[in-house]
Amino acid sequence: MNDMMRELVDILNKASKAYYAEDTEIMSNFEYDKLYDELVALEKETGITLSDSPTIHVGYEVVSSLPKEKHPAPMLSLDKTKGVDTLRDWLGSQPGLLSWKMDGLTVVLTYDGGELVKAVTRGNGEVGEVITANARTFKNIPLRIAYKGHLVIRGEAVISYSDFERINSEIPETDAKYKNPRNLCSGSVRQLNSEITGKRSVMFFAFSMVDPEDSELMDSFENSFKKRFEFLMRQGFQVVEYKEVTGENIADTVKWFAAKLPENDFPSDGLVLVLEDVAYGRSLGMTAKFPRDAIAFKWADEEAETVLTEIEWSPSRTGLINPVAIFDPVDLEGTEVRRASLHNISYIKDMKLGIGDRIKVYKANMIIPQISENLTCSGELTIPDKCPACGGETEIRNENGTETLVCINPDCPAKNIKLFSLFVSRNAMNIDGISEATLEKFIAEGFLHGLSDIYRLSEHRDRIVLLEGFGEKSYNNILSSIDKSRECSMAGFLYGLGITGVGVANAKLIVKSFGNDFDKIMNATREELRDIDQIGDVIAGDFTAYMSNEKNRAEIEKLRKEITFVIEENNSPQDLAGKTFVITGSLVTFPNRDALKKVIEDRGGKVSGSVSAKTDYLINNDINSNSSKNKNAKKLGVPIITEEDFLGMK
Repeated sequence: MNDMMRELVDILNKASKAYYAEDTEIMSNFEYDKLYDELVALEKETGITLSDSPTIHVGYEVVSSLPKEKHPAPMLSLDKTKGVDTLRDWLGSQPGLLSWKMDGLTVVLTYDGGELVKAVTRGNGEVGEVITANARTFKNIPLRIAYKGHLVIRGEAVISYSDFERINSEIPETDAKYKNPRNLCSGSVRQLNSEITGKRSVMFFAFSMVDPEDSELMDSFENSFKKRFEFLMRQGFQVVEYKEVTGENIADTVKWFAAKLPENDFPSDGLVLVLEDVAYGRSLGMTAKFPRDAIAFKWADEEAETVLTEIEWSPSRTGLINPVAIFDPVDLEGTEVRRASLHNISYIKDMKLGIGDRIKVYKANMIIPQISENLTCSGELTIPDKCPACGGETEIRNENGTETLVCINPDCPAKNIKLFSLFVSRNAMNIDGISEATLEKFIAEGFLHGLSDIYRLSEHRDRIVLLEGFGEKSYNNILSSIDKSRECSMAGFLYGLGITGVGVANAKLIVKSFGNDFDKIMNATREELRDIDQIGDVIAGDFTAYMSNEKNRAEIEKLRKEITFVIEENNSPQDLAGKTFVITGSLVTFPNRDALKKVIEDRGGKVSGSVSAKTDYLINNDINSNSSKNKNAKKLGVPIITEEDFLGMK
């Protein structure tokens, strides 16, 4: 029994990490809830709770480059139920407030002196990410409030369905579109560039506040959760929509929310019931994971019956070949659904899936299609022994009790997706409209094996226009971008080949040193490359090894037949020769760092990614910031200059 508990803990923790820390899903909510309930039952039966059980731990450590900060008090999740009777029994004779349980990213705001001074994500409940600059761009957040004391507010950052659809409508490829508003919101709130956050129309809805130290303000709340909401509204905050409830009217109020759900523009995965009497709720205490003054209600999922018609096997960059169920279209939550992820082979076997089976499908949180039940359980499904991308051998691997299908060909184009993505990127061949998701789709369909195949996509026109999310318009846009890229810079082309150590700057140095002669570049010796300033022995070795590979040379020759090099004249004075710059922070005059970098390089200078003793100038418009680059520059005596200072340099 302990082994079963350990297996459940490992599976649930892996799923939680993917959901909370990586913004992905490896199992459905339906499956997660089922396994979670099994674990709770086993813990009750045995009296044992493992130290890393998800029933006593909340979320996972955040993984990003954003600064991290510990919350003053842990942010616990809520116990949950799908039964209205359970809600009524939980409330008993107490009054309560019933509100939307919004599906976004929880954020904690801190105000001092009436000013927003800090915003931190929930993170793992104990440590979150500091996103203050991003929070200031939320559409409905007050940057200043009337109350001048110390105030800490908790709420949910969300993106509306209408804004979600608007943002997705601007993305031509289906595979590149965001899966749901929550993932879009999470990625938007945690951006390193607050300008991107500002364009995403993020909204903030307050749902609670930390007790203020102001005793007079606390007395005015009279232990009322509703009065706290009213106070926040007076300060300019939007709070979650709520209704006052008792045991007598809670069932009707749940129905009221359910009836409003189809017209609700904000994503919600249920309701929250909190006790109106704050002091009474606090007196109930809490478990290791759940406070006892509130409980979550999750909607019962709408299901539809259909027939499984096909399994699509989609190769990925990791070598995993992911199964996707294709079934007769059904209407769920007002939209047509015909596809659902199957996660892995173990899931397929557990569900006993086979082509022609009658299955039940639903939308988790009314968004993500999932299979909930197999009614016929034929189990007659053949696992492919050939990779659909490269035709190479596949094998079934078992890791921690989960079986997955893997392509074992190291040269499978699906594994080299980063190379294809680099080749089409702005600083390389600058082919607009071909996202990484589109590349993955084309590779999975067998259209792309080498880089030169990009220039022969027209051969697959009839199949491309029939792919889900594509059509004549998308196809024509892609072909137009490809044709524009046929005239390209030699340095961009060289960079796009993905040679180890040859970034944009080094590619330009090599092209310049060999006088824009690509034949000389291909046949350059290690010694010739080492003679180029800033090209060391390691890069020279990697470069010559790449160019001496017959397969690489053959692919380059195929590409050269498709393109024409445009020689760029550089009449800029070389007044920055020998100078090394580092660029950090936001820019005002230049549209982006690449534009500033080009000016520096055209004038003979070099741009580095980090401050060192060899750095001549750090360009940062916020000279007094406490960023790590500023601190290093001051420590090393490197001058910190603004864009204006740079433009004035002679």
